Amino acid sequence: MSTEANQQRYARHQPSARSLHDKVVFYALGSKFVDEKCAQQRSSKKAQEVVYYSLAIGHHVGVIDCLQPQLTCPLQGYLQWIACLAENSEAQRKMAGVRRFGEITIDSSHTHLLALALRDARERMSAEQQAWSDRLIALLQQIENDPAMYLMVRRYDA
Repeated sequence: MSTEANQQRYARHQPSARSLHDKVVFYALGSKFVDEKCAQQRSSKKAQEVVYYSLAIGHHVGVIDCLQPQLTCPLQGYLQWIACLAENSEAQRKMAGVRRFGEITIDSSHTHLLALALRDARERMSAEQQAWSDRLIALLQQIENDPAMYLMVRRYDA
C-alpha cells in the first residue's frame, strides 16, 4: 500500500478536529494483544499473572493500546458535571485533572471512589449528567470485571 493511501486509510478512522472542538472524550481499552480465554485454559495461575502484568506495563515495552471512544461530553457540560461531586473530594480532584492536565487515566484503583461519588452526587445532577454518570459507572464496572482495562479521558479544546 502506498504511503499516501496508508495516510488516507489512517485519516478515515480518526475523528475530525472540528468534531472534537470543546469536548471531553472517555476512551476505553478496546483490544488486547493476548487471547485471554486461551491463555487461561492453557496457563498456570503464575503464567496468568505474568500476562496481566505484561498488559499493565505494555506501553513501556512497545505494546500499543487500542482505545475506543465510549462517552463524549461538551467541555462546559463536563465541568458542570464534575462540579456536582462533593467539593474538594478525591473524586472531584481526580476528574478535574482533565481541565488541569488535558487528560487523565482511570483504572481499577479509581473505580470504587468514582462510582460512590457519582452515586452520592446524583440528586444534584441534571438528567443529562445522570445519563453520563450511568454510562461512566457501567464503564467502571467493566474495569472491576477486567482489571487490565482502563479509561483514558481527554480534553479537546481549540
